[in-house]
Amino acid sequence: MLDHLILRNETPADIQAIGEVTEAAFNTLEISDHTEQFIVEALRAAGALTLSLVAELDGRLIGHIAFSPLTLSDGTPGWYGLGPVSVLPEFQRQGVGQALIREGLSRLRDLHARGCCLVGHPEYYPKFGFINVPGLGHEGVPPEVFFALSFDGYYPQGTVTFHPGFTAQGHPSDGTV
Repeated sequence: MLDHLILRNETPADIQAIGEVTEAAFNTLEISDHTEQFIVEALRAAGALTLSLVAELDGRLIGHIAFSPLTLSDGTPGWYGLGPVSVLPEFQRQGVGQALIREGLSRLRDLHARGCCLVGHPEYYPKFGFINVPGLGHEGVPPEVFFALSFDGYYPQGTVTFHPGFTAQGHPSDGTV
């Protein structure tokens, strides 16, 4: 299947499908508060989608990944947040998410990013090189689900603050953000 998978930057024509894929991907996930599609919309509306990649198979959008700038309390620049990453349920566990993550991280490196952080499943993200870093975290997030990946070998210390779009609870246009 991955032989025919196309990974590319999002276009305006993809926006509705990205929302649908994101909503479907998290619909049955118990740990989700089901706001991921609103987060992507809020990041896009704020101009904070540093990278927004889609996975397309036979002309159908089946996956999406977002990367946005974050702030570190120690002032270290050039770090980004990964998420959300979404794959339609019928295509999950087939390597689409992995392909999106690997491509996104490669493109972040090409942008001279220094590193990437995320909140995610402790058994999934270490395979990409993400680690739990003592002294680096996000307020209110258990350390075992907060991960960082340095591209230059330096891990900052302190608190990570993701873009305000991550607090979105609804559509930016309806005032429920």
